[in-house]
Amino acid sequence: MKTLVLVEHDGKQVKDATLAAVTAASKLGEVHLLVAGKGVGGIADAASKIAGVGKVHVADGAHLEHQLAEDVAPVAAALMGSHDAFLAPATTTGKNVAPRVAALLDVMQISDILSVEGEDTFTRPIYAGNAIATVKSKDAKKVITVRGTAFEKSATSGGSGAIEAVDAGGGSGKSSFVGAELSKSERPELTSAKVIVSGGRAFGSSGDFHALLDPLADKLGAAVGASRAAVDAGYAPNDYQVGQTGKIVAPEVYVAIGISGAIQHLAGMKDSKTIIAINKDEEAPIFQVADIGLVGDLFQIVPELTEKL
Repeated sequence: MKTLVLVEHDGKQVKDATLAAVTAASKLGEVHLLVAGKGVGGIADAASKIAGVGKVHVADGAHLEHQLAEDVAPVAAALMGSHDAFLAPATTTGKNVAPRVAALLDVMQISDILSVEGEDTFTRPIYAGNAIATVKSKDAKKVITVRGTAFEKSATSGGSGAIEAVDAGGGSGKSSFVGAELSKSERPELTSAKVIVSGGRAFGSSGDFHALLDPLADKLGAAVGASRAAVDAGYAPNDYQVGQTGKIVAPEVYVAIGISGAIQHLAGMKDSKTIIAINKDEEAPIFQVADIGLVGDLFQIVPELTEKL
């Protein structure tokens, strides 16, 4: 069985989510990668060194510079003539490209898989992760998105995949790149951070959110996250959001401060290795999943904790 994995990159390096997708693909069979973009020779070289990769297909074209899903999907669909499964990380990019590939192939997408049980059988979460469904596909071609926190990351060295240029096609004309407003931070990226400090609505304002959380995160070398309630209230930007409708994370340590623990938030972080919760409500649902719980006022506890670190 031959698999084709979409390489997610920023033009400079391969993103970690791709490494988890490669691990999932290796459980199905031979792993090939698709690198799409403009001037992506360096990315292709790095991708070819990922452990377990047999071949790297490179689609290089000016219209692929910003990797718009409408332009990338036809390239992937064309390559599926010689592949049995297409896998993409269950990220914003992967969730944008994979459905279009499935539509072009006229098959059903299998979303957010947690494990590979066989060539046509997978597990995936439903009901915000409260139940795990085992699904079996009868489609000849599989289109799959992979939850990055459910699979180990493949090693970035040790591979020797052959690099092959493929037809990049032409621009679809269905969409165009207007601009990107990217947040810049010296802190680790949320989805790859080993330590995450998250805040909820209890902070009361954007000023207090950043004044209390940022120094603590800096002391811990942590990324900063937020609940949906905090994001909706304007305390933090959208890319901080952790949860069912935000980012799925599984760091070594997750510190939830002033977060009640709604089911939608738990769906995004309950696989964390160690969960520390700080909340003044001892009945808060977050304490049901926490390894360490501290009941108290965050406005007193967080500054004290930061000072003692």
